[in-house]
Amino acid sequence: MVERPALPLGELCDSTRGITYGIVKVGDFVPNGIPVIRGGDIRGNRIVFSDEKRVTREVSEQFRRTILRGGELVINLIAEPGHCAIVPPSMAGFNVSRDVAVIPLVDYVNHSYVNWYLKSPQAIEWLSARLSGSVTQKINLGILRQVPIPLPGRPCQDAIADVLGALDDKIALNERLAITTGELLSATYSNAINEAKCEFSERPLSDVAAFINGRAFTKDATGTGRMVIRIAEINSGPGPSTIYNDMDVSERHLARPGDVLFAWSGSLTVARWYRPEAIINQHIFKVIPKGNYPIWLPFELVKLKLADFRSVAADKATTMGHIQRRHLDELVPTPSTVMLQKLEVKCNAFWARALAAEQESLTLAELRDALLPELMSGRLRVRDAEQIVEDAL
Repeated sequence: MVERPALPLGELCDSTRGITYGIVKVGDFVPNGIPVIRGGDIRGNRIVFSDEKRVTREVSEQFRRTILRGGELVINLIAEPGHCAIVPPSMAGFNVSRDVAVIPLVDYVNHSYVNWYLKSPQAIEWLSARLSGSVTQKINLGILRQVPIPLPGRPCQDAIADVLGALDDKIALNERLAITTGELLSATYSNAINEAKCEFSERPLSDVAAFINGRAFTKDATGTGRMVIRIAEINSGPGPSTIYNDMDVSERHLARPGDVLFAWSGSLTVARWYRPEAIINQHIFKVIPKGNYPIWLPFELVKLKLADFRSVAADKATTMGHIQRRHLDELVPTPSTVMLQKLEVKCNAFWARALAAEQESLTLAELRDALLPELMSGRLRVRDAEQIVEDAL
């Protein structure tokens, strides 16, 4: 291991701004207001802004120190440590909420290098041991300023950031590819409906696929074995609260890469599962095509019904809106055998390409996460890591 000098994170920041958190009370949405980044928007090394929070310019000006310029680091203060990202130039002028800290680094350190270090097991362990709060644990700003950041020479910082960034860039490219091919598949199907209506008939959704409900597999979980898929895992993948169970489960309650899952309560989300084999919990349907229908067809048909399903769920006088099984008997535009044969060549390819991109990203993310602590500790030479990444890409 290479011993590297370390400095507190606070000493690596612009002294005129320092590390601080943002707007205390964001309040109601203001159309055309200043966008506000919240803690939950920071995930996967990116800021996924949902446009759900905007404030007046006057409110933003009261928190001038956190008005973003681009290039700063932002970190979620109330989640488990490690959720941080670099602000892209396109978000200059945005502000942040109280659960986000802005870290305005000086130019003599590589901002990407520091961002990667804050995601490393070393930094996460250091911060996790110092979380404060009895109900909701959070990162205290004073503690955040003290995080020791090991600083090799700038060329080494740049090289480490480049190696990890190359993997991350490929992951981002794959994510865009999966989204784009998914949009192309949906557009292909929608165009076919509009242009060849005579080749489609209205059939119950339940005629196209079987909807197998999950079970309460989180009860008495062992903590090892396969992931138990809840709505949270469909939406965001595994996290600190994810449950694992090594119990025996029937085939009908297992999800494998390429399977379609439909959360029929809560978020009412339909998704392609691309992670390793996992166990399907209650409130989630495994969607299995009937007959010779391809897997992408029920996926697209559920998507077509999502707005209606969500409207039904919103009317439920319960804590968690949901649909009932009878709603699966509603009619959907289903292609004739001839039309399905025409669609399959293109749509099968779109589906397979998106799945391949998602699975490759998983592999690359595992490699990135394995290299990160080795590079930061100096146990792995940058030159060797570069060769590993080159071989992977």
